[in-house]
Amino acid sequence: MPTLSSQALKAVTHLIARRMGSDDKEAEQVADHLVRANLAGHDSHGVGMLPTYVRLLKDGLLVPNQTAATILDAGALLVIDARRGYGQRMAADAVGRAIARAKQMGACVLALRNSAHIGRIGTYAEQAAAAGCVFTAFVNVADHHDVQATWGAAEPRLGTNPFCAGVPGADGPALLLDMATTTIAGGKARVAYNKGVPVPDGCLIDADGNPTNDPTGFIRDHTGALRSFGMHKGSGLAVMCEVMAAAVAGGQGAFHEAKGGVVNSMLATVIDLSKLGDPAAIAADIQAVKAHVKSAKPAPGFDDVLVPGEPERNYAAKRMAQGIEVDATTWRDIRAAAGSLGVTAAEFDQAAGSNAA
Repeated sequence: MPTLSSQALKAVTHLIARRMGSDDKEAEQVADHLVRANLAGHDSHGVGMLPTYVRLLKDGLLVPNQTAATILDAGALLVIDARRGYGQRMAADAVGRAIARAKQMGACVLALRNSAHIGRIGTYAEQAAAAGCVFTAFVNVADHHDVQATWGAAEPRLGTNPFCAGVPGADGPALLLDMATTTIAGGKARVAYNKGVPVPDGCLIDADGNPTNDPTGFIRDHTGALRSFGMHKGSGLAVMCEVMAAAVAGGQGAFHEAKGGVVNSMLATVIDLSKLGDPAAIAADIQAVKAHVKSAKPAPGFDDVLVPGEPERNYAAKRMAQGIEVDATTWRDIRAAAGSLGVTAAEFDQAAGSNAA
């Protein structure tokens, strides 16, 4: 597997996004977002998404340099339709507007509709935390075949439908929970398939509804389904993410006709922490919660008790030092996607640097 620096991966991603038609600012946002996902250990939402983005562009299901439409601007309520714009830009800009409004009014509820894939939701929680804001989001994933089987179902009816929450700390989020409501994200099944390895127990069912560890049918043939995490509890949260993002926020839902794209809608709440009390006192209480949780003796087989956000920080520190591994199949697919846009091998290798082989 090639191992690349974050700078090399950003250069490759920026090159591909530019050839897709994005202006320099948008290409930079896309590159920064995808590589940050890889650094955080979420390869499912990193540069491996580029071949999908190129396909969506060619199918007219992703629109570079899109201008979002403001459907409603009513004080603490914003409704924005991204109109299939590049998700990393659409979501970041929308959350930026919500942060500014929260600073004025104390809080803002943001309904973002119909964006092309917005990537790792935790990135937007980090954006809010950097501005001293609390962030929560219900997100759905639509416009393609269903992938999540809810509790008691033998076939899928929903997307991976993430939930995210973050609170600010001294250097970004003090705590950050960012999770699909499936046992693993769909992209993690793709990564396992590309590597030729099984997925963990309890993640997938086959076409007959039976448990399986083989991601081949799910990825190659679109059969079977991802399972909700936590039995009925995760399944219930997945349904509520669909309701909040599609029915309440007004985005496309799993119940709509699919065109083969990847569309995210999101109902997010952004709260200015300083409006709730003394930020220092709140931060101290957040740290006290973390310390209390981490004071527990680790269970057998565990070296430490972690809190939400710590695995991502640990991954980022390691990958910044050692580089980011990209499996051979994903790297080949990225090369092919770039080539389909007219990027020559020499241009690709120059962007990737000496670690491209």
